[in-house]
Amino acid sequence: MNTADYLLKSSTDNDIVLITPKEQYTYRDLKDAVLVMLDEFRSSGMIPGDRAGILGSNSLFWVASYLAAMKIGAIAVPFATKLPQDELAGQIGQIGCKVLCVEKRLRQKYSSIFPDSLHLLDEKVLIRRVANTWPSDQPEFDENQDAAWMLTSGTTARPRVVRITHLNIQSNTDSIIQYLGLTNSERMMVILPFYYCFGTSLLHTYLRSGGSLVLGDTVVFPEKVLELMEEKACTGFAGVPTTFQMYLRNSSFPNRALPALRQIQQAGGKLSTVLIEELIRSRPEAKIYIMYGQTEATARLSYLPPNLLKAKIGSIGRGIPDVELKILNEDGVQVKPGEIGEIVAWGKNISPGYLNEPEINAEKFIAGSLRTGDMAIIDEDGYIYIVDRKSDFIKSYGNRVSSQEVEACILEIKEVVAVAVIGVPDPIRGEAIRAFVVLRTNADVTENTIINHCMQRLARYLIPRDVVFIQSLPTNQHGKVVKSELKKIEVS
Repeated sequence: MNTADYLLKSSTDNDIVLITPKEQYTYRDLKDAVLVMLDEFRSSGMIPGDRAGILGSNSLFWVASYLAAMKIGAIAVPFATKLPQDELAGQIGQIGCKVLCVEKRLRQKYSSIFPDSLHLLDEKVLIRRVANTWPSDQPEFDENQDAAWMLTSGTTARPRVVRITHLNIQSNTDSIIQYLGLTNSERMMVILPFYYCFGTSLLHTYLRSGGSLVLGDTVVFPEKVLELMEEKACTGFAGVPTTFQMYLRNSSFPNRALPALRQIQQAGGKLSTVLIEELIRSRPEAKIYIMYGQTEATARLSYLPPNLLKAKIGSIGRGIPDVELKILNEDGVQVKPGEIGEIVAWGKNISPGYLNEPEINAEKFIAGSLRTGDMAIIDEDGYIYIVDRKSDFIKSYGNRVSSQEVEACILEIKEVVAVAVIGVPDPIRGEAIRAFVVLRTNADVTENTIINHCMQRLARYLIPRDVVFIQSLPTNQHGKVVKSELKKIEVS
């Protein structure tokens, strides 16, 4: 089945699908918008296998463009909305887009970089209406063909392009809906961009379950989002670690009633144990799902059931339905409980690989498996605990240091909003630990406060050599901290 048909199969025309601060749209409105985009694509000469770029904020236009691209057999390619001009130009050239669906304000912003050969469409086309008969699905449709190309969150002009098939999306969506128990009564507050695989998975799962998505304007002003959540009676909220750092320690989220909120989803990186505990205390009535995934796995790989949150705190759980996870050592042998190894995944949600990257594919995608690059341990019950990314380990005094362990300790200080730890060259230690810390406004915390706290809680080789206070941590388009940027900061 074509993924556009699959995602809309469970919907009822008159039910609400998208809600913005000013408007709301039914599933019938969405289908009509998709039909307009299909007509525009055909008029532009688009054929199956062509690439349709999408550049815009979460909106009816974005969703209609995405679904129409897949319905026609093209490949949807979402782009981040805040890229420098030369970086976006490089990505468009790398992908080879035939059509770019671009929001009007961004069309004006990036107008100088668009090649003459690129067919541009903006949200004005949705004013049109076309025949409102939804095209039937093709029985012989090949679900193994590419549905979307997702660009990884790199800091270079040529990120890797992850190929995602129709089967990948449908398999992962089914799995997520199953363990979350989603129904058409759900109303999810969405602040994650749809061009990010976590945001895209929210779109997939709530469309497939026939629910509603409330589109928040911004992640910068959490109070506006919280007011919208309250006004629209949102039942769900999702975010990455930086989301919950901000909402738990720098907003009214812990104290707001939000009586409709019954489900919270966290993924996109490890959330510190101390923040999970704060989340539990602030939302005792909500089911909190700690999840783990990668773009290369379409979205989700594991989850921790809410009823085990306290007993297995800090764990990412076990594989989601129809996904198998193992922790393997360097020889490809499963580790024993307590030993560190790499998370390796199998399932129909695993991408066929990166576009035009045969050497890296041979290392990362082996016999249908995905080498995640995340190092973890497993307990006696089979629950997985991430230790760190392979690339983020620090070698201090001959010891392998998990940056996440040091970050978790510093986050125990309530005035700390966010922290990131890196290793820097040091003639004695090999690598010294440097902590970059964001504080609450007017917080009375010094470098000595943080180092002394760590000295009381951590081994000597885990103590930061220095602490740098910073207004905000550098993040990529997905809200993840970019530690390579921290390494460029000169500290006197």
